[in-house]
Amino acid sequence: MLSVTAYAAPSATEGLIPTTIERRDVGPHDVLIEIKFAGICHSDIHTVRGEWGPQQYPLAPGHEIAGIVTEVGPEVTKHAVGDRVGVGCMVNSCRDCVNCRKGEEQYCLAGSIGTYGTVDRDGTITQGGYSTHVVVTEDFVVSIPEGISLDAAAPLLCAGITTYSPLRHWGAGPGRKVAVVGLGGLGHMAVKLASAMGAEVTVLSQSLKKQEDGLKLGADHYYATSDENTFTELAGSFDLIINTVSAPLDISAYLQLLALDGALVNVGAPAEPLPVNAFSLIMGRRSFAGSMIGGIRETQEMLDFCAEHGLGAEIEVIPASRINDAYERVLASDVRYRFVIDTSTLG
Repeated sequence: MLSVTAYAAPSATEGLIPTTIERRDVGPHDVLIEIKFAGICHSDIHTVRGEWGPQQYPLAPGHEIAGIVTEVGPEVTKHAVGDRVGVGCMVNSCRDCVNCRKGEEQYCLAGSIGTYGTVDRDGTITQGGYSTHVVVTEDFVVSIPEGISLDAAAPLLCAGITTYSPLRHWGAGPGRKVAVVGLGGLGHMAVKLASAMGAEVTVLSQSLKKQEDGLKLGADHYYATSDENTFTELAGSFDLIINTVSAPLDISAYLQLLALDGALVNVGAPAEPLPVNAFSLIMGRRSFAGSMIGGIRETQEMLDFCAEHGLGAEIEVIPASRINDAYERVLASDVRYRFVIDTSTLG
């Protein structure tokens, strides 16, 4: 076992503190990664605070991991020492169910193994990227192209793939009108990606506070949802709406913004139910759907797409000592647009 330095939550009600966690020995198909940067996702906060269910503590979160391979098992063929690599929201799956065989490991019928807070195959609880090193089976490690810096690449392992996957699945591209609800960690990547795919992109935000940012990121239009005229003016406009907000919204009102056969896709995950008026769906043959990250193959595709188009997350790099402050700023929407931990400051 390898003992490594980490930041972990000792309970649901306490801030994260420096600690030591154990990593398994490098097995035949494993890769040991020296973590250089780890993004802070809103999901980290929900999880360590027990808002998505009870956890076992201490718990080191972090599923936006970018680093360098320092050791590989004797049977590893996909990665080599010195490679720039990333790890996202999952570190294993059954590999055998119909969804895994399709390359959709995130929807593993046996349940994919999360990068942290999940019971691993050896019975231990997985620990995440707020640490100096991690050991992951090679099939769940992706390559980070040279065209993306490691710090800007880290959030792509969650925020990037979470928005790329539905944009690809529902066909964002030239001639398609895409709206992005919310301009935060997820939303800013949705704007960048949809624009690079060739879609006409509109940001729907509560206010116009970030309008200048949204247009710089690639949006063609920007509207405030606090203005009731927005919903009248834009009725029937969009082929696809990506909702990145993890808070209750009037879904039926947003469905009215869809054109015939349009889809509203939720990637934000509010704890509260989202009631829907059936007529909002029926009258325009509209769809209300959800999407969760992407498989390993699609995650690699997303990274290659970002490198090709010069895309990365907009980040604020922080030392580990500021993690708890960063959590409070995330909750206050005071970040543009993703905090990234410099893990060299952990030890």
